[in-house]
Amino acid sequence: MPMIRLTVPSGALTEEGRGTVRRDLADVLLRWEGAPDTAFFRAQAWSYLVELPAGAQTTAEDDAPRFLVEVTVPQGALSERREAGLVEEATRTVLGAAGLSPNEAPRVWVLVHEQADGTWGAGGSVVRYADLVALAKGQTGA
Repeated sequence: MPMIRLTVPSGALTEEGRGTVRRDLADVLLRWEGAPDTAFFRAQAWSYLVELPAGAQTTAEDDAPRFLVEVTVPQGALSERREAGLVEEATRTVLGAAGLSPNEAPRVWVLVHEQADGTWGAGGSVVRYADLVALAKGQTGA
């Protein structure tokens, strides 16, 4: 199942953005992964916000906040087109949550980690990508 984690310096998000960014990023991930919009799949799209303490993030150039989005999906879940769309929309979502303009996009990095088939477990059992595809088809009636 998909997981998304945003790591930011404390105070880098707007108050409204801090309250909505986790669910917004989970929605972005599910949409680009092509998962059915069902309660079951929404409940499996875990989204984390990790806020670093003041002074914990910097670059060799400056102390302006940087944003790291890490996405974990089953191997094969994203085509190149879907991955590109996910990266673009996740970047826009983070910029919006931080109150930044599109020209600040280089401050957002998105890393997509594909989990090899057979190395993902849930509920005490190994979950394979084919199992997820079958489940999705069953929930959409496809």
